[in-house]
Amino acid sequence: MAAEPQPKALTRKPLLLNKVEGSQEVVNMAAIVPKEDGVISVSEDRTVRVWLKRDSGQYWPSIYHAMPSPCSCMSFNPETRRLSIGLDNGTISEFILSEDYNKMTLVKSYQAHQSRVIMILFVLEMEWVLSTGQDKHFTWHCSESGQRLGGYRTSAGACGLQFDVETRHVFVGDHSGQVTILKLEQESCSLVTTFKGHTGGVTALCWDPIQRVLFSGSSDHSIIMWDIGGRKGTAIELQGHNDKVQSLSYAHHTRQLISCGADGGIVVWNMDVERQETPEWLDSDSCQKCDQPFFWNFKQMWDSKKIGLRQHHCRKCGKAVCGKCSSKRSSIPLMGFEFEVRVCDSCHESITDEERAPTATFHDSKHNIVHVHFDATRGWLLTSGTDKVIKVGARNVLLL
Repeated sequence: MAAEPQPKALTRKPLLLNKVEGSQEVVNMAAIVPKEDGVISVSEDRTVRVWLKRDSGQYWPSIYHAMPSPCSCMSFNPETRRLSIGLDNGTISEFILSEDYNKMTLVKSYQAHQSRVIMILFVLEMEWVLSTGQDKHFTWHCSESGQRLGGYRTSAGACGLQFDVETRHVFVGDHSGQVTILKLEQESCSLVTTFKGHTGGVTALCWDPIQRVLFSGSSDHSIIMWDIGGRKGTAIELQGHNDKVQSLSYAHHTRQLISCGADGGIVVWNMDVERQETPEWLDSDSCQKCDQPFFWNFKQMWDSKKIGLRQHHCRKCGKAVCGKCSSKRSSIPLMGFEFEVRVCDSCHESITDEERAPTATFHDSKHNIVHVHFDATRGWLLTSGTDKVIKVGARNVLLL
């Protein structure tokens, strides 16, 4: 059973630096240009725009380029100024931006997918362009030759995509809720493993190559932190959204995860704390506290002449309990529950005030956020979404 949503208790409003307006449709993705007062955006209105900050303090488009199909995603490499754009028709178009960011030149196009491109990654070290699409395929191309190097069919439409340069492992999340790990060679790939912990589709992935931790966001409103480097199989749940998680970003220097969702929430998680795994929910035919039968346990109901009760689970110990034995609610931040959730009465008594201390901060952006980008060099946070406005916030959003 899903955790009951509760009002967000701890909020902190970020300092809004700028709004970038002008898109006619949803801004699917945007990125801050490092070392420049600029933003690159792609939109459902088929436009690619580069916005530069003028002396007036406002952002105006220095580049306005119309594509043949709605722009679904992008990947920008600041070192080479290479901009890869995914389109609704399955094409990936690659451009080089001029040094002054006033011109973009088409280099090549890849017919990477049969339908909408969902995610793109450009890997400079390998000169690879990785992509996922609604056609249930992950593909990778050589960015020098434009040649397709290989592909892999996923079990459902693939959304999340991350790559580890050191080991050449690619992580692909799909709508079935599964994350697939592949080992890439120059022209072949091999399946390493798959894992599933979400009850809904995977909507976003984020990789920390230093701690070797993968974060997956889902339409089930949750985030799971997979400890891959530790090789202990640890999976930590984070519950802080009331709707599907749509984008993730990670601040490596402060070890903070930033998540945004369809509920308009921006949540900044402190990952520099010792978190605990949530327990497996135990099965039982009767309450594991008072031994009252659950409503399907006909034999015990008959023998004891008692009406069967509804089954619940304590989020702290995982025991199957009745409503009377789990009448209390509590947040358990170290288990990822920033909202108050059901706990049995004995666990409620054992949770200290220190254990209830929040490990995340919340901000309501008032609109459905599709994408988030964090610029570590300046501590700026960019969001874009269904309100067609790109917002750039100051670094105090990241201070817990």
